[in-house]
Amino acid sequence: MKRVLAVGVVVALACGWGTAPGAEDPPKAAPKREKPKYEYREEHDRDGIGKFYMGREIAHVMGYGAAGWLERKERIKEEDPEKLIKSLEIKEGMVVADVGAGSGYHTFMIAPLVGEKGKVIASDIQQEMLDLVTAKAKKQKVTNIETVKGTATDPKLPAGKVDLILMVDVYHEFEHPFEMAEKLVEALKPGGRLVFVEFRLEDDKVAIKLVHKMSERQVLKEMTPFPEMAHTKTVGTLPWQHVVIFTKKEPKK
Repeated sequence: MKRVLAVGVVVALACGWGTAPGAEDPPKAAPKREKPKYEYREEHDRDGIGKFYMGREIAHVMGYGAAGWLERKERIKEEDPEKLIKSLEIKEGMVVADVGAGSGYHTFMIAPLVGEKGKVIASDIQQEMLDLVTAKAKKQKVTNIETVKGTATDPKLPAGKVDLILMVDVYHEFEHPFEMAEKLVEALKPGGRLVFVEFRLEDDKVAIKLVHKMSERQVLKEMTPFPEMAHTKTVGTLPWQHVVIFTKKEPKK
């Protein structure tokens, strides 16, 4: 009788009727979500692409020809990047993704903080920008930076492997913000953070074109399709920008 039961258990497991002790659960499918609709308007801001998402017009992408602007000396006064990086509480060993990395301005500030055990992934859709990062890393002998060429719908980050995703003055330029956000959320570990750094639309004194600014309220609105992300903090102490931080919730057991 015992022999018959043992054989029955083996057959059941082989047919997928049960789970062997200690076997890993199959990976969970990404949650189904309702995709907000995009809207297109003929009359729009000349600095925008005429495509709207949740009432916001998407801005044109800044081309690699303007990379010098990212490295301007005035940026220290206008944005206080050191205060930004400090507010992120980056620790040694972290995997941090700089999405829309451009020339790597923030990438190279993060690299020494994560150390040899950590890694910075510089993701951008323009190969020319990534080439600038690669050349600078080689010149400075920085070995913990990895460049990744993303697309308009996917930053090409490893799923479930990233501790922190930083987007500085870039999310408002995503042609497909919903699809990109979906991939960003997927890339985060439980407890990982998604950070939006955007010029404050609420402040008329911020000398940036209108479609290149975002309100905190709009950022929160555009994250509503992702209930697994909790708004945990907004840093409002930078000169021109706010830092809106979301944390990925631990999965329910």
